[in-house]
Amino acid sequence: MDKKRELTSVDCAALVRELGAYEGAKVDKAYLYGEDLLRLKLRDFERGRLELLVEVGDPKRAHLSAPERVPDAPGRPPNFAMMLRNRLSGADFAGVDQFEFDRILTFHFEREDGDTHIVAELFGDGNVAVCDDNYEVLGCLETVRLKSRTVAPGALYDYPSSRFNPMSVDREGFDARMDGSDTDIVRTLATQLNFGGLWAEELCTRAGVEKTKDITEAEESDYEALYRELDRLRTVLRSGEFDPRVYYDDDEGGEGEDAEEEGRRVDVTPIPLEEHEALHSEQFSNFNDALDDYFFHFEEESDTGGSSGADDGRPDFEEEIAKYERIIAQQEGAIESFEEDARDEREKAELLYSRYDLVDDVISAVRNARAEDTPWDDIAARFEEGADRGIEAAEAVVDVDGAKGTVTLDVEGTRVTVDPSMGVEKNADRLYTEAKRIEEKKEGALEAIEDTREQLADVKARKEEWSADDAPEEPDEEGEDVDWLTRGSVPVRRDEQWYERFRWFHTSDGFLVIGGRNADQNEEIVKKYMEKGDRFFHTQAHGAPATVLKATGPSEASKEVDFPESSLEEAAQFAISYSSVWKDGHFSGDVYMVEPNQVSKTPESGEYVEKGSFVVRGDRTYFRDTPVGCAVGIAVEPQSQVLGGPPSAVESRTVTSIAVEPGQYAQNDIAKILYREFRSRFTDQTYVRKVASPDKIQEFLPAGGSRMVDE
Repeated sequence: MDKKRELTSVDCAALVRELGAYEGAKVDKAYLYGEDLLRLKLRDFERGRLELLVEVGDPKRAHLSAPERVPDAPGRPPNFAMMLRNRLSGADFAGVDQFEFDRILTFHFEREDGDTHIVAELFGDGNVAVCDDNYEVLGCLETVRLKSRTVAPGALYDYPSSRFNPMSVDREGFDARMDGSDTDIVRTLATQLNFGGLWAEELCTRAGVEKTKDITEAEESDYEALYRELDRLRTVLRSGEFDPRVYYDDDEGGEGEDAEEEGRRVDVTPIPLEEHEALHSEQFSNFNDALDDYFFHFEEESDTGGSSGADDGRPDFEEEIAKYERIIAQQEGAIESFEEDARDEREKAELLYSRYDLVDDVISAVRNARAEDTPWDDIAARFEEGADRGIEAAEAVVDVDGAKGTVTLDVEGTRVTVDPSMGVEKNADRLYTEAKRIEEKKEGALEAIEDTREQLADVKARKEEWSADDAPEEPDEEGEDVDWLTRGSVPVRRDEQWYERFRWFHTSDGFLVIGGRNADQNEEIVKKYMEKGDRFFHTQAHGAPATVLKATGPSEASKEVDFPESSLEEAAQFAISYSSVWKDGHFSGDVYMVEPNQVSKTPESGEYVEKGSFVVRGDRTYFRDTPVGCAVGIAVEPQSQVLGGPPSAVESRTVTSIAVEPGQYAQNDIAKILYREFRSRFTDQTYVRKVASPDKIQEFLPAGGSRMVDE
């Protein structure tokens, strides 16, 4: 039996009913994994931490997950995740709706500065769109531009054309829909009434109606029995009285009570199915838990098989290394968070002193009112009245919490909570003390990360020892290449280099080329990294990177090098490709090259040099009509990473690459297209997810529209 890979419309209806119980939970953070898995971390005051997962790739699902089952946070959040964090941090979960009876869920979030709606399309290619309170799209995983609908940033979100909703049909409408068909009963239920294959068969089984009976032969009693079962299903979905099950296919060895251990999970449903009567099932207390169990085990029980470790007893060093690298990334993120939190607390304390009189007025007003036994609600009402009259101190009050005995102020755009039982100085001291406590936590995190790095180094050392003993598995003495595309498991080797925060590539002759991503990096590259012996490339086009062809590394003594013509041409192509020439849709342009001593920040008298720009004096070597050209590829050795740059340089250093040219797809869209293409080329698709996510691919793409070069 095939595994379930996506939620049905019935599943979505049941999920909406259960998730309604979590309204009011607050959003802490948002994460995006790869191009299709969204995670929202929430806090519920009664249930604690909640994790909402929405995946629109393979599989397609949405459900709450146990905290220990969520994937580790990715290292650097892409722009989509950052946008979500800005919109959702501190927002209240306000419920979820199902669009008609389709596999479309809209999650609603409320915050004082505006509502946010996340639309998850769990059908077709799948998509997630983030909308404001007017349903204008702020961002989406996939841009859709069809004659029938558009989903794109800046446009109003357009739901697909509404399909028939069997959850709202009466008996007369049901009969009319059935009579309008020209096929058998089960197909009519599946397509005309929008139930899909499984639930169409289930309704027939429950009603005792022959599935393959032609609709022209159906009798009144058939319609009556089918509508009765439809109505029962509708009642269960509306009431939330579910009896969720995860079903196991025991064809692979499991029987009876042991099937759960031996078989694989093949389906999950909100109520028991008579169609699955022959399968072993496990009962769950709620549908979310059942979905979490099923999809948590989805990968390890996938139809393609496979095992997590080598069958020769070799330890899974790659997985262990990846685990420690994930831990280090989390620890680094925690350290950054501690630094930011401590800085925020100190800034709040300083704000109290900077607006001492205003804060003191608020504290004094509360103290005087409480001395007269004025209720907190009345105090809040007085501040509202004062704000209406334009009293500055009252206008600064944004919240009065009688349960905690605190008042929250808006001080120069920053919210600061004070305890009126203490003066301004003690409130500021409390914030400074909190900042110090957070910094102490940071010190502990720094010690922990050093321990983790030692553990990582130990694993890498053991891997090297094992590899030395395992030499026969390496390519033979004739230097036969490994076909990494067909390997079931590709090892991840990663050691980040100093130049990777810039635009960069290595020429086909092995020379490093770096370029600025912005004005600040242009300045840094020229001032800090350009040395005697290097070559400086630039174009007349606006927005071109300051490009430097390095003769030596940063720790080596500078020296003159006779650069091969191929490296010079590749550096010139790099400079023109990442300029506005590409963005404007042109296919060539002029590039010039000079030596470092010709580049200066000192303008002529009366002139001004903008940040990121330079004065170039003396003769220039021109590369006329240099063609734009960019390729993106995936390397395995010596580093597991995405590489990008001139095609001639990238192709020789990667196991597979794709050339792009100016075209119609936005930068983030073409990155997703390339990601899907790379996944189709590798047998080990998890390798692509680990090292070549769409946001990593996007880093190597020129600004503006692009498309794949026809092969």
